[in-house]
Amino acid sequence: MKSRILIVLVLMFFANLFYAKVILPQIFSENMVLQRDIPLTVWGWADPGEKIEVKFNQQLLKVKADKKGNWKVVLAKELAGGPFELKVIGKKNVIQIKNVLVGEVWLCSGQSNMEWTVRQSMNAQEVIQNADNPMIRHIKVDRTISSIPVKDITETEWQVCESSTVGSFTGVGYFFAKVLYEKLKVPVGIINSSWGGSNIETWISKEGFEGSEEFKNMIAQMPVIDMDAMMQMRIAGSLNRIEALQGSRPGSLNGEQFIQPYFNDSKWPEIMQPLLWEAQEIGDLDGVVWLRKTIHLDQVDIVSGAILELSKIDDTDVTYLNGVQIGNTNQYDLKRRYLLPEGLLKVGNNVITIKITDTGGGGGIYGADEEVRLTLGEKIIPLNGKWKYQVTDIIKSANQNSLPSLCYNAMIHPLVPYGIRGALWYQGESNAGRAYQYRTAFPLMISDWRQKWALGDFPFYFVQLATFKTGGDSNEGCGWAELREAQTLTLGKVPNTGMCVTTDIGDPNDIHPVNKQDVGKRLAFMALNDVYEMPVISRGPSFKSIKKEGKKLVLSFEDIGSGLYTPDKYGYLKGFELAGADRKFYFARAYIQKNQVIVEADQVDAPVAVRFGWIGDASECNLFNKEGFPAVPFRSDDWPGVTLNEKYKMEKLQ
Repeated sequence: MKSRILIVLVLMFFANLFYAKVILPQIFSENMVLQRDIPLTVWGWADPGEKIEVKFNQQLLKVKADKKGNWKVVLAKELAGGPFELKVIGKKNVIQIKNVLVGEVWLCSGQSNMEWTVRQSMNAQEVIQNADNPMIRHIKVDRTISSIPVKDITETEWQVCESSTVGSFTGVGYFFAKVLYEKLKVPVGIINSSWGGSNIETWISKEGFEGSEEFKNMIAQMPVIDMDAMMQMRIAGSLNRIEALQGSRPGSLNGEQFIQPYFNDSKWPEIMQPLLWEAQEIGDLDGVVWLRKTIHLDQVDIVSGAILELSKIDDTDVTYLNGVQIGNTNQYDLKRRYLLPEGLLKVGNNVITIKITDTGGGGGIYGADEEVRLTLGEKIIPLNGKWKYQVTDIIKSANQNSLPSLCYNAMIHPLVPYGIRGALWYQGESNAGRAYQYRTAFPLMISDWRQKWALGDFPFYFVQLATFKTGGDSNEGCGWAELREAQTLTLGKVPNTGMCVTTDIGDPNDIHPVNKQDVGKRLAFMALNDVYEMPVISRGPSFKSIKKEGKKLVLSFEDIGSGLYTPDKYGYLKGFELAGADRKFYFARAYIQKNQVIVEADQVDAPVAVRFGWIGDASECNLFNKEGFPAVPFRSDDWPGVTLNEKYKMEKLQ
């Protein structure tokens, strides 16, 4: 009996410690930025019934915690300025948050291209050296997931922009904030809540799904279970899918036997390399995949100083030639270049074996085709193309964030109702396989967030998918192009939105283009024009109408600025295609005439459809306005695409 009483007293003691102090969410910390010109909500937790005072600038508000210990006050609007101090006074403690600024706050979210840091961006060293600006602040929400909405984010803090900190800021967000500060001269705060590899469904709340005819049946199947059980569900689904592809179950094979050059891989399936395997039949998995490729060499090919190059590999590799390890690298964005030992090459068949371990996000060899090669003196043997593969292990990854609502629950819900001006979004790569459904999912997410914040239709600006080498085109079908179209259609469906086109500043061989400066600048120009009422051109030409003149089509555009423009010295436009009633597309001749575009193709006598930039790698597209903003990819037809029937379904994840 005495021991039981002691246990109860100990539990009461620790419970008292937990509730004894007034608590603020992690989003409130020193160096934070509060949104100007709107009522400011401050909230937290305390003992039930505890009286609390909140002081900020010249304001003082009092509140009493409810029966569950929750409390909230709403401060009056504040003008830009600072630094100020936010003080929260409870019965047993006082919280003092210093160096608080009031200015413009923007939420940055999405997947890896939003998460991509200043340190990983173009001209990083120069940018970092010149980045000291205490008026710009940044907070990174830790990557975590939950099957239910949580009250708070994990421990983190706001950082002042200086050379020692800016390298870890979101690149897109920082360059956006930099332009805003230069033009507005008010503090700018960036909340970075992003996660590489995440799909859009994980950022939508359960309530958002429940109000959607498209998704309500799906979310009803989402179990409320602990995360370990959810991970096991994902792994089980991947195991079944891979077993159906390769005829053997991951975990049942000894991968070390694959190193031997005499191993028979004739029955292995094949994938294309370089190309991330998420874009191929292997699909979305994290684990160990072995690649093998056999090449035949003659006596003249056996030279010293031979070099094997494998571009970049996501995430780590151990590479063998003829059973001998020749290199290994543990960095997903570093090009592999391995010098072959003397005497290792032989006349006849030579076998390259690569063990790739992917711990989250993309997986496999990626980069330019010409970067995957074997150099034998003056001779180069291309190694791009088909490789044999075998999946031996599927791992429990930290990046299991693709189930519905998980990231919303842990990374967005705890931020509500912190005051923001608007949101920046860079995501879509992970949804390209379900691009048609993105037409519904993307507007749903925007509406969901706006409803949660209760700030009206706050500005929501997003980045259209950049140029990237993916499969498909107008005749084969292209999910990447259809995803861009879904993003464009959102502009007409959802008010107060804007789209940053990036086909001209991407990298066909890298899904993470390093030019984040122009992305941030273009987003900032939209905000300056729309939100801050500065008369600047902020968008590129978008398709408006079409008129037929014999074999030619005459296209008109909106948002032409001071006029249509192409940098081509001969005035030739690239990226246009025409099709007749047979729906077969041909490359077309196109040129600018009186701020319209004239398009024709010899193979099409009676054109009925025109497309522009309808391909993953749209880097050749060269139609701009004179202010330098690229034209939006488009099509005039509504013919069914390759993702029409691809749906996000719980049964695919089980």
